[in-house]
Amino acid sequence: MARGRSNTVFSAGFFADEGWDFAVRIALGACQAGTADAGEVLATVARIRDAASWTAEWSARATHLAEAGEHRAGGGDARGAAAAFLRAATYWSLALEGLTAEEDSERLTRTFRDHRRCWERFVACSAGHHVPLDVPYEDTTLPGWLLRPDDSGTARPTLVMTNGSDGAISSLWGSGAAAALERGWNAFVYDGPGQQSLLFERGVGFRHDWEAVLTPVVDALVDRDDVDAARLTAYGISQAGYWLPRALAFEHRFVAAVADPGVVDVSTAWTERLPGSMVAMLEKGERAKFNRNMRLPMLIPAMARTLRFRARPYQRDDWYDTFTEARRYCLTPELAARIRTPLMITDPEDEQFWPGQAAQLADLVTGSHRVPFLAAEGANMHCQPMARLLTHERMFAWLDQHLAAVAP
Repeated sequence: MARGRSNTVFSAGFFADEGWDFAVRIALGACQAGTADAGEVLATVARIRDAASWTAEWSARATHLAEAGEHRAGGGDARGAAAAFLRAATYWSLALEGLTAEEDSERLTRTFRDHRRCWERFVACSAGHHVPLDVPYEDTTLPGWLLRPDDSGTARPTLVMTNGSDGAISSLWGSGAAAALERGWNAFVYDGPGQQSLLFERGVGFRHDWEAVLTPVVDALVDRDDVDAARLTAYGISQAGYWLPRALAFEHRFVAAVADPGVVDVSTAWTERLPGSMVAMLEKGERAKFNRNMRLPMLIPAMARTLRFRARPYQRDDWYDTFTEARRYCLTPELAARIRTPLMITDPEDEQFWPGQAAQLADLVTGSHRVPFLAAEGANMHCQPMARLLTHERMFAWLDQHLAAVAP
């Protein structure tokens, strides 16, 4: 009998680079919804050796699939074309991930537009099931899409999905949108301030008061005949685990909501690696001293890349202002006390960015429902990247319980 070999890739990772490894896990987890294909992902990963090849290989994979999508669309195979365009959008977003810390904004914007073009081609191949829906917002609009099971116009429960800090719009298909449609719901996805098109094409940065974003989204949906205004639910992934609860303190038209995971203080992901002396500089308002001390980490290429990537959406002029702005993204007990929407909070083991904060949020929000996800289930790490089916089973079962009390 041949002796087997221990498989450690799940625990050891696909890459030594934590960001690359996490991105691959997300892509593999998205296979369950057709947003990626395991063979394509692993074959591409096998050819990646450095930062340049990361972008080149994902771009090549995306280009091939986009061409296949156009060929299938030209031959009348809309379903096959949509599948190819959706995966192409995913792979363009992975290529983009290798560029987001670059100062070459033209290359970054071009790659983003390749991604967005494939997403829009996916929507166009849906036989009218999915429709663009721009949301009036201040003096502009937020690009959005209402994803529907069909084009009947039937009023349906609708899951309003808020993305995280850097997630591609196509990633929301595998993070709950496809699962919503399978259950006969609509899903609404959009770019908010600091996200995707608003960042890369318009230069609009994040804001901490997401109620100013989510309320216009709800306003745009409730008057539509194909949306049941009495059966709206909300979902926030990654950094939206802060934005959504913050908005729920002011926006009360949702039957129930899910924060995946729970986030109380976004800034800890920024400050936890700072020496105590530098945190003190922030608290004392010592701008010049703080900026001077930030020169050292910027000499380390990997750290500099991460810092530039994370700082871009905040759209601030220096490091002191960036860190100070991030510290505004905090859900206070006073705000949490205003939340009356039933809230489910995912709490994955080995959370990398905001460890322990799901439990903190559950303590702050009366009556909330905290759901642990374990490594033994393959459901550890931020947003359970390789256990999305399990995540959707649990979250939709919980949402269904709350919708059941609302007459259609």
